Amino acid sequence: MKGISQKVTIGERLVGSGEPAYIIAELSGNHGGSLDKALELLRAGASTGADAIKLQVYRPDTITLNVSHGDFAIPKDNAWADYKNLYNLYEYAHTPWEWLPELFAEAEKLGVELFGSVFDDSSVDELELFPVKAYKIASPEIVDLGLLKKVASTGKPVIVSTGLASLIDVARAVDCLSEFGCEEIILLKCTTAYPTPPEEVNLKTVQNLQQTFNCPVGLSDHTVGIGVPIAAVTLGASVIEKHIKLDDGEETVDSFFSLTIEEFKNMITEIRRAEVAVGKVEYSLTPEAAKNCNGRRSLYVSKSIKAGEVLTELNIRSVRPGYGLSPKYLPLVLGRKASQDLQTGDRLSWEVIA
Repeated sequence: MKGISQKVTIGERLVGSGEPAYIIAELSGNHGGSLDKALELLRAGASTGADAIKLQVYRPDTITLNVSHGDFAIPKDNAWADYKNLYNLYEYAHTPWEWLPELFAEAEKLGVELFGSVFDDSSVDELELFPVKAYKIASPEIVDLGLLKKVASTGKPVIVSTGLASLIDVARAVDCLSEFGCEEIILLKCTTAYPTPPEEVNLKTVQNLQQTFNCPVGLSDHTVGIGVPIAAVTLGASVIEKHIKLDDGEETVDSFFSLTIEEFKNMITEIRRAEVAVGKVEYSLTPEAAKNCNGRRSLYVSKSIKAGEVLTELNIRSVRPGYGLSPKYLPLVLGRKASQDLQTGDRLSWEVIA
């Protein structure tokens, strides 16, 4: 692994530690086979403030065989069992390549990056006809070194999901991309389960991947809701990828674990808040906290005292607000005398103690 960049440039955005998380809205097959719906999803995704919209670029016959028996049949306990076999699933879910010119034209008009996951050489060749700024390797393809070489040869940043990969698979993929000229690599922690149970996410792996490969690391998330990606950002995730759908009522291939547009927008809002909140190590009072010193305790006169009178627990108390001497000085002031007359409610300070 040589020459791997710690920060990656996608279009006009810098991605990596210290930069705002790069947010990707995944369209997948939630267009339901409709170009109009795909365009609507693209516009809606762009309206959320996402940095990029992602497609999955394949044809059924480039990703599987049209076989219905044996290994190609979808098990009955699988979320997509109704499609019977892999070919039917991918036939329904794929984004027709004939749509790409219109989708890219719309993305350019909206000013949002549009790129795709690629699954074989032909999908890379197809996307090279368009102004893509990056490529995505889905986790099942991480072991396809020929595809990795092809993508690396484009000279563009490559985002790699790790959901079905061992650590050795990830290392081999990074080595392959690096060897064939790709220096801008982003790894995505991913759990290939739909939806993903939160206890199977293991977000601490984000930090370990960063330490191991010294490159930007993010999260491709399939959990329900927005809590996991927000948590990922606080642990250093530089990229967040989530599927989107138009509304709760639609039933499309990935709708059961996708966010609505409003949920996706809320996720981005909360991620940006979380990024600011992470801040730095700081123990001094912030400007806003300093306004609430009246919530602290300090030493005040609780009963009028004449000059020369002894300070005791009967006339000095630790109370709110916090503008008098710190309560830690109480043992030092008890038994000493007042240097002037003091009224109930006066702050105790060293200047009024003889």
